[in-house]
Amino acid sequence: MLFIGTLLVINIIVAIIISIYCKLTTGICKCSRHLVGKTVIITGGNSGIGLEIAKDLASRGARVILAYNAKKEGTAVRDLLIECTGNDNVCCRELDLASLASVKEFSDGIINTEKRIDILINNAEIFEGENIKTKDGLSLYMQVNYFGHFLLTSLLLPLLKSSSPCRIINISSEEHRRGKFELDNIIENATNDAYNLRKEYQKAKICNILMTLELARRLEGTGITSNCLNPGIIFTAIEGETTLLVRYLQKIVQQFLKTPWEGAQTTIFLAVSPEVEFVSGKYYSDCREKIPARCARDKDVARKLWEISEELVGLKKIKNDSSDY
Repeated sequence: MLFIGTLLVINIIVAIIISIYCKLTTGICKCSRHLVGKTVIITGGNSGIGLEIAKDLASRGARVILAYNAKKEGTAVRDLLIECTGNDNVCCRELDLASLASVKEFSDGIINTEKRIDILINNAEIFEGENIKTKDGLSLYMQVNYFGHFLLTSLLLPLLKSSSPCRIINISSEEHRRGKFELDNIIENATNDAYNLRKEYQKAKICNILMTLELARRLEGTGITSNCLNPGIIFTAIEGETTLLVRYLQKIVQQFLKTPWEGAQTTIFLAVSPEVEFVSGKYYSDCREKIPARCARDKDVARKLWEISEELVGLKKIKNDSSDY
């Protein structure tokens, strides 16, 4: 009994030490720069860290455009942001990343109605679902987490270039370090293994970094920067009725994970900080530059991925069919 009590005390002390370390090393954006006159687009800005990013940038005076599948929520998120920030220059526009047609429609709408884009934040992602293909013939997981953002960014480049200087920010994850990447298998749900949700997520996050790297190369000298980041592991409470033990474990786990506000800080840093005004093609975590995995640093692979992605999303056909490009 004494041994169990001693072990419990030791575990609690270790947990407290680790918790303090995690909080002390969490990067916080300390820049107070205002964004009056600037336009920001955030995909998936209706919840989680996306909502926290939107709150921060709206509070700085930016025109914030939330891009997400807004059928269910309508203007509720917009009203919340206006109430929280006092900035009524916030709007929601429907965007379904699982549909290339929706991405094209959204991009056309932005180009036809907006005078400029100063910050594009590709934040939306999914971490659930089955091994299914979209109507575009792509893996649902890869399309929402990578291909949709690739097409969106590509279609908005003309407006971004005319708005220069501006910033493109892509959300990745430290999970990319555990993934394997093969160009020949980019749209497959698996190689020799059964479908694995985590592997799909890891593959998409590698693609996000490679896309950032190639964008930086293509946009060199234009005044547009392209960077990506790891927001960290965000705590999400378990909803519904739970046992006392589960609630206790939740409290312990919560100490090691970031809140949505903390998870939003590196994105905000990349969006507003003068420190990264001329930095491009880099990977950040906790508001500090970090070297990504070897598979996400290969410039030749990044270039080939871009070319393959253009083919898979039909970008050349879209450009040929439109007089805007």
